[in-house]
Amino acid sequence: MPVPANPFKRALRAGRPQIGLWSSLASHISVEVVAGAGFDWLLLDMEHAPNELPMVLAQLQAARGGTAQPIVRPPWNDMVVIKRLLDVGVQSLLIPYVQSAEEARDAVAFTRYPPHGVRGFATGPRANDYGRIADYVQTYADELCVLVQVETRAGLDNLEAIAAVEGVDGVFIGPADLAAALGHAGELKHPQVQAAIENAIGRLVAVGKPPGILIGDEQLARRYLELGSLFVAVGSDLALLARGADALASRFRVSR
Repeated sequence: MPVPANPFKRALRAGRPQIGLWSSLASHISVEVVAGAGFDWLLLDMEHAPNELPMVLAQLQAARGGTAQPIVRPPWNDMVVIKRLLDVGVQSLLIPYVQSAEEARDAVAFTRYPPHGVRGFATGPRANDYGRIADYVQTYADELCVLVQVETRAGLDNLEAIAAVEGVDGVFIGPADLAAALGHAGELKHPQVQAAIENAIGRLVAVGKPPGILIGDEQLARRYLELGSLFVAVGSDLALLARGADALASRFRVSR
């Protein structure tokens, strides 16, 4: 039995844009619902959502059979957290708050076994189908996708160096934190923020590293795709539920 293929990683390498959805509800039921909607990828968030490892495992199981390849964002660039996520079968990671090539190298090293990294070894985790994938140690990295998130001035300053780190498969621009870092918290459409985002996308395209981003504005999402972004999340399960519920209630609300 081979290591499962990672269609998301293969699509990035082939230059095929991937459309995603952010999952912040920390629910295996909501993941099961949206995983079959037709998106290419689904971000399971542990940084800004109340997710813990057993919950993420349930969400990975719920996503099986859907069209969306799960990507997990751990709460931090942490060796132990990343090791545990890999052991339960995560094949794509988005590592937050990477500001330098050194931090990007750490992120990659946390996903590799020695001598190429520092990942701890377990004999029969879910990742290798409980010991059934005989060549897992030799082949798993071929289907492993490591994305790093740049969201600060320092990250932008070091963008090319971060992108050049071996084992980094894509660079995600974090628009909300970047806006705050530029002095425009909550103002994603501020001209300075948009200029920084477009500049970063252009620089990544120039060095051949897939850019990614999350944006709920359809016009901006299409703009980023036109500029060369290859993985774009165009909304979130939380926003779909909240705004849909608000809209439905407002249509039936009786004025008091």
